[in-house]
Amino acid sequence: MSTLKTWPSQERPREKMAEMGVNALSDAELLAILLGTGVRGKDVVTYARELLHAFDGIGGMLAAPSAELLAQPGLGPARVMQLQVVMEISRRYLAWQLRRDEGFTQPSMVRDYLTAQLRHQQREVFVVLLLDSQHRLLKYVELFHGTINAAPVYPREIIKLVMQHNAAAVILAHNHPSGVAEPSQADQRVTERLQKALMMIDVALLDHFVIGSGEPVSFAERGLL
Repeated sequence: MSTLKTWPSQERPREKMAEMGVNALSDAELLAILLGTGVRGKDVVTYARELLHAFDGIGGMLAAPSAELLAQPGLGPARVMQLQVVMEISRRYLAWQLRRDEGFTQPSMVRDYLTAQLRHQQREVFVVLLLDSQHRLLKYVELFHGTINAAPVYPREIIKLVMQHNAAAVILAHNHPSGVAEPSQADQRVTERLQKALMMIDVALLDHFVIGSGEPVSFAERGLL
């Protein structure tokens, strides 16, 4: 078995990063640096490639439940915790950007943030994003859990949050653990009810995102708001 030490220096992840910068690294090379070592019979880059293939890419791996990660040979509790830390740092960085740079005026950043927050969830989660008058994030709140039918979304709970944080605008979001992001009729009824309730206190409902396994769906872009 060849080892990284026998590879040309420009092909070794750490040396390549030092010479060309982190942006030059592939997903497998980034993961290889994070893992540090491979497993018996495999160098770390080969091992990283196999892990990425098993989880359909870096996003699927970082969003995978602990049990699925631990089932992979060579991924013990310490390495799984490393991956979870990376994911949480990513979420917090996105939140920081959105608070600092008025990112909620940029739909792509909103999608990235909500995907990072919700795609890994194993049950349906209904969240409220409270925004100030400049559309900066005030607070992210996971308000209800379970399907919308099983866990009714109460307008009074959202109104209470809006008043408590003096929010000027709201974005709603929830995930579909089944993977299909297409809004249901129940999703549309809930959105209409909440929009009417928020209008009574002069607060704008900017959008409602549904997060699935593919591209998130925006109610605003669909013309449903």
